[in-house]
Amino acid sequence: MPILLLLDGDGIGPEVNAQVRRLIGWAAGHGLTFESQHARIGGAAIDAEGAPVSDATVALAAKADAILFGAVGGPKWEKLPRAQRPEQGLLRLRRELGLFANLRPARVWPGLEDVSPLRPERAGDTDLIFVRELTGGVYFGEPRGQSGTAPERRALDTQAYSEAEIARVAHAGFRLARGRRRHLTSVEKANVMETGQLWRAVVTEVAASYPDVTLAHMFADNCAFQLVRAPTQFDVILTDNLFGDLLSDLAGGVAGSLGLLPSAALGEGPEGRTPGLYEPVHGSAPDIAGTGRANPVAAILSFAMALRHSLGAPALADALEAATGRALAAGARARPLGGRGMGQPHRQCHPIWWPSPSY
Repeated sequence: MPILLLLDGDGIGPEVNAQVRRLIGWAAGHGLTFESQHARIGGAAIDAEGAPVSDATVALAAKADAILFGAVGGPKWEKLPRAQRPEQGLLRLRRELGLFANLRPARVWPGLEDVSPLRPERAGDTDLIFVRELTGGVYFGEPRGQSGTAPERRALDTQAYSEAEIARVAHAGFRLARGRRRHLTSVEKANVMETGQLWRAVVTEVAASYPDVTLAHMFADNCAFQLVRAPTQFDVILTDNLFGDLLSDLAGGVAGSLGLLPSAALGEGPEGRTPGLYEPVHGSAPDIAGTGRANPVAAILSFAMALRHSLGAPALADALEAATGRALAAGARARPLGGRGMGQPHRQCHPIWWPSPSY
């Protein structure tokens, strides 16, 4: 029986994961049953267990087939040292579980063209997915740190990639493209960065194993421009940790809301097993937690991704995504998306946006 670990986290995390729990019952009604487990992460884990994620929770996660994550963070923990803050729990899970491939789809759902800041004829039919390298690059590179005193303070972050790190995420991207429209755009800054040059060279070499997939190379700054100018040109976008973080949030703007965007962080498990951590791209939105206004769509779609990639139920994933699309087209929207059923827009954001992207 597959093991499903739910990590609710902080803010609206427990609220959106509550909708996932309802879907567990729906899946069971269609013949797919799970062993459900629960644990703390983020600020909730700091308060109860003294760390953003405990060793016991990491051990549970290592045995799970899929992890459904809510959100972490909030003002209560903002003044903690960086190494002790809630988001470090999520970063530790990604690193220790070897979840190196981050899948971030972005699409403009039929009927929601009006919530995109782009004109409907430009945004309509957008359906792309980022494959972001998740465990290397500038977020994990060494050396890093700060030194000196004012007015001569310095800070250092290191962008570093190995050939093996690039190759394994490139294979993940090409395999995904084979199941879509067979087009992959590799994004870097090979014109000014050594890591970008290595990235382009390795991706080109990996592409030889996928002659049925068309490969294009694009600089990251041009990709940002093209996402706004003509987003429908993209199918699969393969990129590094930093650029993937930035550009996938930009694609969320094209879609109209980060509250619509699911994600998956995948690794390579033994015997063909694909463990994965699934999470909405939005953050914890602490100022609307408990008000009943949280948008659960990204969490619901994250569960659909878990069904497809880790739980061996692609038909159920298709059914859940289709049902979500029908509900959105029929007007089941939170007020930040122009609906009437979930309260007023978040006070810190434009009405069509969703707050606080994740990490």
